[in-house]
Amino acid sequence: MSPSWLPAFSVPLPPGSCDSPPHPHASSAFPLLRPGGTAEGRVAPGAREAVPDGLAAPRPPPTPACPRPADSPLGARGLPGHVARAQRFRFSEERGPGAHGAELEVRVPQVLHLQYGMYVWPCAVVLAQYLWFHRRSLLGKAVLEIGAGVSLPGILAAKCGAKVILSDSLELPYCLEICRQSCQMNNLPCMQVVGLTWGHISQDLLALPPQDIILASDVFFEPEDFEDILTTVYFLMQKNPKVQLWSTYQVRSADWSLEALLYKWDMKCVHIPLEAFDADKEDIAESALPGRHTVEMLVISFAKDNL
Repeated sequence: MSPSWLPAFSVPLPPGSCDSPPHPHASSAFPLLRPGGTAEGRVAPGAREAVPDGLAAPRPPPTPACPRPADSPLGARGLPGHVARAQRFRFSEERGPGAHGAELEVRVPQVLHLQYGMYVWPCAVVLAQYLWFHRRSLLGKAVLEIGAGVSLPGILAAKCGAKVILSDSLELPYCLEICRQSCQMNNLPCMQVVGLTWGHISQDLLALPPQDIILASDVFFEPEDFEDILTTVYFLMQKNPKVQLWSTYQVRSADWSLEALLYKWDMKCVHIPLEAFDADKEDIAESALPGRHTVEMLVISFAKDNL
């Protein structure tokens, strides 16, 4: 599916081509969805702080307007007959030398609905665990979650002091509504929620301030969406070349790959082993997720050598 651009705006063409010679960063490019952990370019186990260092200085997002009361209750607009069930996730730090046993609870609504973004997926819990592990680096950072849905990672980042904007497709009003409901459930009623459709250059995308971190859990689900997602990320990289995409994906097929697209859009990827942030277990945050699902954690950034 090719990107749908609004005619009044344009974005620079991708700096590479899929037919070009191998990229100098090919060793850390994204051989997506390789079962058995055979992906090249992984960070060595125990490399705990490989990512947060070097993040751009935080920039404050525009002050969001609090949602109107009529916008908040799930089911009040567009979800008649659907019952929201709250699910609790409790992230904790084991007590020990230098650790005080910190805890953080996040509650999110879930609705039995055909749209994917209305309930929590295993990837969201793994990404939230990564954020919890690096919570001290989040204070004051500008963070955007794309394809947020119930927004577990974004809500956790906000509770750790980040300046978070939640987004989902403008074409999925139910998902935007459940983003707002998650904010209300966690006493964050003034968090900004915007409609961003991947591959579309909209006024809301143009109005976003530069971001330090982009969050994306399980957005690489449909192969036809992959380039639209990277197109949107590339546009945000033009605003801040040091922005990083922190993403988790679930292994579903060995035939899917982002390697050529990352090269095309001049990006590189580093895989983060789950054991590096205590996510190599079936029960995270006192939940049964991710269970036995195979989830991978990766960080995507610009491949420019001078950054």
